Amino acid sequence: MDRTEVMKDKKRIVVKIGSSTLTHPETGDMDLEKMERLVRVLADWSNAGKEVVLVSSGAIAVGRKAMNIKERPKEQDVKQACAAIGQARLMMVYQRLFAEYNKITAQVLITKDTMINDTMRRNARSTFSRLLELGTIPVVNENDTVATDEIEFGDNDTLSAIVAALIHADLLIILSDQDGFFTDDPRKNPDAKLVNEIDYITDELEAMAKGAGSDVGTGGMAAKVSAARIANDAGADMVIANGADMNNLRRVVEGQQIGTLFKAHRNADFHLINYLMKDRAE
Repeated sequence: MDRTEVMKDKKRIVVKIGSSTLTHPETGDMDLEKMERLVRVLADWSNAGKEVVLVSSGAIAVGRKAMNIKERPKEQDVKQACAAIGQARLMMVYQRLFAEYNKITAQVLITKDTMINDTMRRNARSTFSRLLELGTIPVVNENDTVATDEIEFGDNDTLSAIVAALIHADLLIILSDQDGFFTDDPRKNPDAKLVNEIDYITDELEAMAKGAGSDVGTGGMAAKVSAARIANDAGADMVIANGADMNNLRRVVEGQQIGTLFKAHRNADFHLINYLMKDRAE
């Protein structure tokens, strides 16, 4: 498939970045150079007329660092406290960086309950629509401070796909610490091969994802494949690309053979509320 043709008309794009990509592994501090490069690409897309939403993890990680908590906290109230502290600091950095390019950001915090409630879901969709019409760049995260089960079970790979489905995005890009989807964990198996394109997500593929390694954050390759299923069923293409080089974002949208492309195949039976209720029941 010619990816240039696939990508040429992408107008509404959701980008997800995880904690492991946002922070220095040696210290846990924010990687400001990488964040600046991310912001520069997204601001330039906005200047080119694209509508951009950023789903950003990192609140708990940033809060931990601010409070000098060495290990990832297990207590729920400590996680929530870290999230409250870290989210404010994270948004402050994003606002300053985007302001350098004359862009206005908006913070949007979401829980599963937000999406399950019909009125709240419609309001969320309307808010996103108006924010994008106004030319702002929404920065989205789970509302970890109040959503108890999201901290324990949630991941922003799934959230980014839900946001993509909610706003009828054309493309979801998930930045990972790997080059894409491999047949096995490339850090353990030198024979693991990168899969360039995936037409449909099969049971075999999902089983493969469970052994294909995971990120430092709460998500892993299995979570990314689950996110791809949501995005594809909702009509959006999805690409997993390596976030070590923020220029990969440009390469994806230019149609270069970067990462793994999960091809959209809009499912007429897909309804976001049905997926969320099924997920909650499980």
